[in-house]
Amino acid sequence: MASKFIHKVFVLTALVFLSCSEKTVKENQKLLPVLGEKRLNPDGSDTLYHAIGNFSFINQYRDTITEKTTNGKIYVADFFFATCQSICPVMSSHLTIVQKEFEKDSSLLILSHTVNPMHDTVEVLQQYADRFGAVKNKWHFLTGEKKKIYSLAKDSYLVNALQDDGSAEGFLHSELFLLIDTKQRIRGMYDGTDSVQVKKLIDDIYILKQEENANNS
Repeated sequence: MASKFIHKVFVLTALVFLSCSEKTVKENQKLLPVLGEKRLNPDGSDTLYHAIGNFSFINQYRDTITEKTTNGKIYVADFFFATCQSICPVMSSHLTIVQKEFEKDSSLLILSHTVNPMHDTVEVLQQYADRFGAVKNKWHFLTGEKKKIYSLAKDSYLVNALQDDGSAEGFLHSELFLLIDTKQRIRGMYDGTDSVQVKKLIDDIYILKQEENANNS
């Protein structure tokens, strides 16, 4: 009788311990911030977060890429132009590291938007993509109407992208990599020219993936 009582106490203690452990894990789970303006739903029921707007561009294979392409996926976005000789090659080289880390992970994409669509045709983008070993359906180099690209950069991604004849190369754009979650929200910004920041981006992608998996479980 005593042994059965001890066994029951042990089982109950173990269950309590496991329950507390799971709660502690959830409480200690690192979450990335949601960047951008936040506002309350008009009915006061929920917080509305800044999100990436709808878009439609053409990639290096002449495929149309829209927000539906990224639906349910995490992705990294940046801005560049093919003739850039300053930060763009460095940024693109760093994105090859990100691509390699998640090459077999279909839940992660990379979207690179040209800020010089007048020059960066599909053919030019294909050559640039080949130069950096972009994997088809993983890393999309996008072109389209200049006004829409610049507007998306400013209003959705909250970064600069513009034509500036006063600059050395005629265009200005952000050096930031942007981490976007499956709800189209910005979860991180990283200096794409800094290898330490790129390592942090990779680490944060894993953190975000854990969050997404926990939310879907």
